[in-house]
Amino acid sequence: MFDTLSDRLAATFKNLRGKGRLSEADIDATAREIRIALLEADVALPVVRAFIKQVKERALGAEVSQALNPAQQVIKIVNEELIGILGGETRRLRFAKTAPTVIMLAGLQGAGKTTLAGKLGLWLKGQGHSPLLVACDLQRPNAVNQLSVVADRAGVGVYAPEPGNGVGDPVQVAKDSIEYARTKQYDIVIVDTAGRLGIDQELMQQAADIRDAVSPDEVLFVVDAMIGQDAVNTAEAFRDGVGFDGVVLSKLDGDARGGAALSIAHVTGRQIMFASNGEKLDDFDAFHPDRMASRILGMGDMLSLIEKAEQTFSQEEAAKMASKLASSKGKDFTLDDFLAQMEQVRKMGSISKLLGMLPGMAQMKEQINNIDERDVDRTAAIIKSMTPGERQDPTIINGSRRARIARGSGVEVSAVKSLVERFFEARKMMSRMAQGGGMPGMPGIPGMGGGPGRQKKQQKQAKGKRKSGNPMKRKAEEQAAAARREQAQQGGAFGLPAGQPGQDFELPDEFKKFMG
Repeated sequence: MFDTLSDRLAATFKNLRGKGRLSEADIDATAREIRIALLEADVALPVVRAFIKQVKERALGAEVSQALNPAQQVIKIVNEELIGILGGETRRLRFAKTAPTVIMLAGLQGAGKTTLAGKLGLWLKGQGHSPLLVACDLQRPNAVNQLSVVADRAGVGVYAPEPGNGVGDPVQVAKDSIEYARTKQYDIVIVDTAGRLGIDQELMQQAADIRDAVSPDEVLFVVDAMIGQDAVNTAEAFRDGVGFDGVVLSKLDGDARGGAALSIAHVTGRQIMFASNGEKLDDFDAFHPDRMASRILGMGDMLSLIEKAEQTFSQEEAAKMASKLASSKGKDFTLDDFLAQMEQVRKMGSISKLLGMLPGMAQMKEQINNIDERDVDRTAAIIKSMTPGERQDPTIINGSRRARIARGSGVEVSAVKSLVERFFEARKMMSRMAQGGGMPGMPGIPGMGGGPGRQKKQQKQAKGKRKSGNPMKRKAEEQAAAARREQAQQGGAFGLPAGQPGQDFELPDEFKKFMG
């Protein structure tokens, strides 16, 4: 959604790099480019004015004029101001002291409230709660049936006593659902209310009546992130007519310009709490302003990526795989293990989305967008077409075996050969990393080992080093060298001392800009 804005900002900042000092004219030109980028992204004009004013005031101050790298300082200022207009700190749900906690969803028809109720229910279930979805949209055809289907897919409870399609009293249903939740021991009630195609008095009154009937702990306004400037007008109308505590952005994976996300928190004074970024029920998460700002500026979102990995991978399995890679040059790591790892990564979500979270990947946007997610399925099909013996020892796969595997998986023979070759290369690289050798061809990263060239250079330096003629001093040097070798042998998977992960790790200068 923010691709256009990200590209414009990246081009603007590129013009600043390489300049030792920034003049007032440079800052004015940068501010003008940022203003155009925001307006093109459909950000509300009052938000653009406030944002540019803050950026210019700070950019003309001492923090830039006295900085060693003024361009990076300007990027830091823009990042901090973006976090500010997106709401500042992450806003968490408020839970009732006595269960059930009542969450009411409000918004226009077509904003995605019903599907989002299921996503929120699944997310809360993953947090250890027991949610109940309540069907209070009794006007829209099949809305009640849709909520029941979504609840079933999410594996959460549903309360739908009325058939809907214009039949039933939504206020009474909402009121009765609280007692039903207490009886069935649900600790969270999510009320799905009716929407309209536009803001009208009837919609506002019904939403206000449901609010008064259930006294919700949170009223969440669901807004379609693709509707641009109108999202702000709708949000203001709901804030004044019904009132809401937080915002949920739906359809954040669309190709619209994303101005709603950058405008709504600033204009309404209510923070964005959740974001839906896909069609699947698990394409939903808490909204973090700092992480979204980082994505917009092309710095990636490593924290979200780490969280996804922690939810998907168990520490026990990770340790088991690491030991296989570290032993006997990784030969214990088989194609079965490779398939298991690949399926775990697939559970984390779309490969292209995961790659997009890595810093610097904005420059490879076209390649990432062209990734065929079905390649993972084809690879899995090839591996599953092999015999257990072939998966354990791929070296036995000869021409006739490749032909059989290709027929079984519906691919060309060359695809089987390519997969086996790539597996050996990947195993070799991962084994080297697990043994503390670092990534091949990546010298100069402290604590991460080095490439072959660096190792040869170190060996050459070691050979050329003269020993002291003083026996006592020579003995002390030999003891120190022995201690260093022992520490290296006890090191972790990335060559760091065991028990002290990353204690002395120092990022290179070219990476520090991503850390603010």
